[in-house]
Amino acid sequence: MDKTKSTKEKMIAGDPYLAMDKILFDERQHAKMELFKYNSMEPTKIKARNQILKNLLGKTASTFFIEPPFRCDYGYNIELGDNFYANYNLTILDCAPVKIGNNVMIAPNVSLFTAGHPVHPEPRIAGWEYAFPIVIEDNVWIGGNTVINPGVTIGKNSVIGSGSVVTKDIPANVVAAGNPCRVIRSITEEERLNCAKNQKIEEIR
Repeated sequence: MDKTKSTKEKMIAGDPYLAMDKILFDERQHAKMELFKYNSMEPTKIKARNQILKNLLGKTASTFFIEPPFRCDYGYNIELGDNFYANYNLTILDCAPVKIGNNVMIAPNVSLFTAGHPVHPEPRIAGWEYAFPIVIEDNVWIGGNTVINPGVTIGKNSVIGSGSVVTKDIPANVVAAGNPCRVIRSITEEERLNCAKNQKIEEIR
């Protein structure tokens, strides 16, 4: 571990760090204040609400929509691709980078956790934490009440069924679900042609 790194640099790099660092505390407070304004704003003030996220998040594209309430730790570690939509109660603990691709849809009550704590109680009680990045590639759909754990990548075009706990990488072009989340099947060309006609909705919602 590089002792010359700041606590913030350690956090973003995936090194153990103490989260009660003054700079990190102030940055979390700033994010909370901005999100308080965001979540309290009148529903019709979409442009003003989106401007708060443009200022808070690390990267946004031209088209995105997040239904309030929305929560995150810092904001600056979150990158949103184009045509992003998230339904109510999205929570992103962005102690490490969270990169979300284009055309991603997220259902209600989804949580993305980059943050983790030591298994052994002594360092955990002392306040040590770590964080690993999360990547959600293009065209992914994440069902409601899903939890995505630190270090996970979800491959392009894949669908995560509701109620899943994603602890390992999910490949591209599959339907996956469960606790722990596992691949159920591949997405087929027939489904593109038939759209929702033959789709097993219970796999997703």
